Amino acid sequence: MPYHAAGMSEQPPYTRSMCATVHRLSALFPCVLVTGARQVGKSTMLRSMLPPGMRYITLDDPELAEAAQQNPQGFLAHYEGPLCLDEIQYAPALLRAIKQRVDAERQPGMYWMTGSQRFRLMKGISESLAGRMGILELRPLSNREQLRCPESFFAPDAAAAGPAPEPDKLYERVIRGGYPELIARPDMEPELFFRAYVSTYVERDVHDLAQIGNQSAFIRLMRSAASRTGQQLVYSHLARDAGVAVNTAKSWVSILEASGIITLLEPYHCATSQRLTKSPKLYFNDTGLAAWLCRLTDADELERSPLAGAFVETWAFNQLMAGYENRGLVPDLCYFRNSNGAELDFVLHEHGRLYAMEVKSSTHAQSRDLRHGSSLPVPSHLSLGPATVLCNSAEAGLLPGGNRSYPLTAL
Repeated sequence: MPYHAAGMSEQPPYTRSMCATVHRLSALFPCVLVTGARQVGKSTMLRSMLPPGMRYITLDDPELAEAAQQNPQGFLAHYEGPLCLDEIQYAPALLRAIKQRVDAERQPGMYWMTGSQRFRLMKGISESLAGRMGILELRPLSNREQLRCPESFFAPDAAAAGPAPEPDKLYERVIRGGYPELIARPDMEPELFFRAYVSTYVERDVHDLAQIGNQSAFIRLMRSAASRTGQQLVYSHLARDAGVAVNTAKSWVSILEASGIITLLEPYHCATSQRLTKSPKLYFNDTGLAAWLCRLTDADELERSPLAGAFVETWAFNQLMAGYENRGLVPDLCYFRNSNGAELDFVLHEHGRLYAMEVKSSTHAQSRDLRHGSSLPVPSHLSLGPATVLCNSAEAGLLPGGNRSYPLTAL
């Protein structure tokens, strides 16, 4: 049988904040699944922390995937003991066989898995492994991970811990993004990396999720979406730019979301008579990839670009999300916009309070940056916490009304 396995571990150049969470969930659940886009470091992270006796098997190998899919029980019988199964979506039949083994033994930490196609995976998991699996989503390297201080994270009502690291490097961090290979290899040209990345992504993940005949149109839609990161999602605009029907654009956006390329942020809703927007905002999960798709090549060009504000907001969004997701949490985060034009970039609901946040690329925050905070309708069972302006300052500061500024590069 064409099986092989590897039990070795490898040390990644950066410590991932999620490692502690993987261990915590592995002590609670029989299975742990780490999802995320290709090349964000899922396999490298898990291989670096394999428990004693756990073997690593990659289903990215077509022969292995075929063997596991055709005879899942035999595959698991061949590999006794705890397993780390990489790219589990290539052998979905394994999920039901794993369920049978889990139900028979019910031990924590039996299987670790990774997967790059969230939609297909979640369908299989809901049918086979609901309640038996801890699920995490790994994003590209966060700012704190790149700074080698991953234990820190943003708290909505706490001051920044010390001066901001390298505020003058903000646009350099934004345009390079966080794919581990690019960060670990400063000599790697983003043009070469992202060209190969998009080609592989379209040929493999997109092809697996939907039989897309017009790959050029799909890439045009990706470029259109990248130029609109941090903006409200309007399918007709994407469809027009890609030269496809609106329903096709909707389907392709779902593929981008399912494969970890973008996140859709839902708008704030409240049971009031105030008219609020209903469309989500679109954010690329890596600003480096979005910049390459927009043909932005260096930090100075990005800073002068009309897209600078949207890219900084997208970068801030990803740092906020990573801070929670790396701890196994799903933040109750949204954005606010009403029919009168009042807008807040982010609204975080936590511990019975609503925290308004605005992102500014300027080096100093002003009270007027939070002027739309008073327009936010607050249900009677909630209260408003201090609002925050995330800006490119060198240190945290206080604003009138108990509000504050917070350095972007301290996220």
